[in-house]
Amino acid sequence: MNNIVNPVTLVDQSFYYIIGFSFVFLFAITLVMIFFVIRYRRSKNKIPSDIRGNLLLETVWIALPTFIALSMFVSGWRAYTGLRNVPEGALEIRVEAQSFSWLFYYPNEKETENEIVVPVNTPIKLNITSLDVIHSLYVPAFRIKVDAVNGIQTYAWFLPEKEGEFNFQCTEYCGTGHSEMNGVIRVVSKEEYEEWVNKEDEW
Repeated sequence: MNNIVNPVTLVDQSFYYIIGFSFVFLFAITLVMIFFVIRYRRSKNKIPSDIRGNLLLETVWIALPTFIALSMFVSGWRAYTGLRNVPEGALEIRVEAQSFSWLFYYPNEKETENEIVVPVNTPIKLNITSLDVIHSLYVPAFRIKVDAVNGIQTYAWFLPEKEGEFNFQCTEYCGTGHSEMNGVIRVVSKEEYEEWVNKEDEW
């Protein structure tokens, strides 16, 4: 399990890479624009310069944006595949969305509502569907956002690397109770998880 790359890292790296290039070009283009406005203003450059046919300039102008766009694609593709390729041995939890709550079923058929309890440092696979209308499971801490659609099985996975509580919510308007359709992921130690999952529910 130690060689698993957390998809959160890949998503964040892709975001920082793209936003970094965006800021660099924002400032670079702004500076060049200011330079051109001053250097080639009408009072100093009464006859416009003709730069057509400059092979070097045209080659750079084609090659540079192509390289940047492809590198952004590669970065985004790594993040996407990281979110879709589930590691072997992941703990699988069945997720059923309904108006207006989330139901979770563990391998031993233990059931929870609006709360997921998982062990730390263990990959978790969520098998997601809906019992009625379209819902959407959004977990900001783990960069997960997956639609839950009636009749369709989909999935998401995450790797909780520290203990704590992490909120999730429905982000697809599903009716009058949509704003109340949220819950929490509780990440606990492996020992605490085993004790919890094997404990009989009290009714």
